[in-house]
Amino acid sequence: MTTAFRDDVRTLLEEDSVRSTVADIAAYPPGTEVALLDVYRRLGERGWLAPGWPVEYGGLGLGAVENAIVTEELTRAGIPDDVHVLCVDLVGMFLLHAGTAEQKARHLPALARGERLATVLFSEPEAGSDLAALRTTARRDGTGWRLRGSKIYNLKSQYGDFALCAARTTDSPVAMHGITLFLLPLRAPGVHIEPVPGMANDRFNLVVIDDVRLDDADVVGEPDNGWQLLNDMLQLERTGIDFHAKARRLLDQTIDRAAEQGLLDDPEWAGRLAELDATLRAGHALAWEQVNALAGGHPDPVTSAMAKWYTSEQIRPILNAGTELAGLGAALSAWDGTTDDDGTWEAALRMGPSHRLASGTSEVMLFLIATNGLGLL
Repeated sequence: MTTAFRDDVRTLLEEDSVRSTVADIAAYPPGTEVALLDVYRRLGERGWLAPGWPVEYGGLGLGAVENAIVTEELTRAGIPDDVHVLCVDLVGMFLLHAGTAEQKARHLPALARGERLATVLFSEPEAGSDLAALRTTARRDGTGWRLRGSKIYNLKSQYGDFALCAARTTDSPVAMHGITLFLLPLRAPGVHIEPVPGMANDRFNLVVIDDVRLDDADVVGEPDNGWQLLNDMLQLERTGIDFHAKARRLLDQTIDRAAEQGLLDDPEWAGRLAELDATLRAGHALAWEQVNALAGGHPDPVTSAMAKWYTSEQIRPILNAGTELAGLGAALSAWDGTTDDDGTWEAALRMGPSHRLASGTSEVMLFLIATNGLGLL
């Protein structure tokens, strides 16, 4: 079943129209980026965008394995995965596990069809990714809530329909207590979105939330229990599948370049590439171990942290090797018009540092391993 499903998804992503879309994206001018793509909708029509979701919410009722296959195949095909990760793997996952029946019915089918875009608002200017230090507040206002604060370094908010937003609802001496998750309409009066300078093709955003009123129906999970929910759900995201797929695509490009230069018979380069390949294969096995644990209903936060750290750290040595082979050509972007790889390597170099930060920094992952796994601190 899983092999046939992967073959079906791969066949669709290899169609000429999809390959043309990938080429067009590579040539986007500065300031232009991907939002909802037609390929997402085509996957959604078949229930393939979120195959693990129940049929009534737009999926196929399958599981974590098929979700991971879609993530792998999208990345393998060179299709930007930020929208898929945000809509399905993050916001959709939170709603599926903690949302009310009304929230699920209202939001999940459209996300699964690739017709709506959701994002997350967690990080803040003074708190970074330390959610225990967040300052955005949500105060009671009759039967609802008033949200005030600022969020930063979020993707796709300029295109999004709504966001999963973390806000402090109760002041407490325990920093982790008193955080609540809300569904925030991004086009509501009082929501201001502006770009933040960055190195990647896709821009970061600053979102200012100025006295936006929400109802109890917009609360995800229980009030004041957002910290526990965030920890439980983000653990499910850290399989390492997405980072491995990105690393594999980069290494395959590096091996192809080495072959073009006749270096596969060179002992130094052959050994170096073989070592990178072996490391990736180990990372792939570790990542799929996490997927299988999810499928079996027994995810482990320590091995999830190990998988995220190990797979994301592999990208840097691959970028180093590929850049050595490409020489100065690695610095040419798609906008230069003279690159022989559509600028994909230059874009990958700009994105390289982010892999150690996304889904939990490498330092945080090592801390979790040291404390929860090894009992060192």
